[in-house]
Amino acid sequence: MKKNMAETPRSSTLSDVAYERILENLFNKTLPAGAFVSQRHLVDLLDVPIAPLRDALRVLEAEGILKIHPRSGIEFVKPGLELTRSTYQFRAIIERSAVRAFAETANEDVFTSLIAKHDALIERLEAGEQGESVLTALEHLEGDLHNTIVETLNNPLISSSYQRMHNYLRLVRLDRRLTPPVMLRSLHEHLSILEACKARDADAAEAAIQQHFGAALQRHIGFS
Repeated sequence: MKKNMAETPRSSTLSDVAYERILENLFNKTLPAGAFVSQRHLVDLLDVPIAPLRDALRVLEAEGILKIHPRSGIEFVKPGLELTRSTYQFRAIIERSAVRAFAETANEDVFTSLIAKHDALIERLEAGEQGESVLTALEHLEGDLHNTIVETLNNPLISSSYQRMHNYLRLVRLDRRLTPPVMLRSLHEHLSILEACKARDADAAEAAIQQHFGAALQRHIGFS
């Protein structure tokens, strides 16, 4: 009995490591989206034992990231139009409610800080800066804005579901092409949300975030 109790935390930790490494390899494209691989290949690639790997695979299957084919292999989801639409629909459901609370209750310093960060990145782009540094800055700023909005709800169930959705979002974004004009449009859409929030206008904030998601969806499927 003591042996089993001692092994439980280690098994759990290794399962978490396997889970994170699978996602990391998906997002850096070492594991291509849509790949069909064996468990042995994943053991060698991820450098984790088979038991915690299987635990991680079951969790990821429940989250819709992959499908386990018994005695055959592991099939990873390949992002397509339906997954992209579903991901943005889910984001809109969560964040339309969250942004209303954000507009009505967040400290004004939060709005001011986020607006200043957006203005600074817009200035960099308009000055002609390109490359990995601005792409990374945009990614961080997107996470900063949207996570801050969702955290306003102070609901651990929503936060957990939103984090799982973020994995889908990263998958559907793997092949997106971000040019300066596209980044500038996204940043200005963010500013519309923030200006509405700063004015404490929940209706305008909800409309702005809905418009942002609609435009982002169109960009992802290549219509704008």
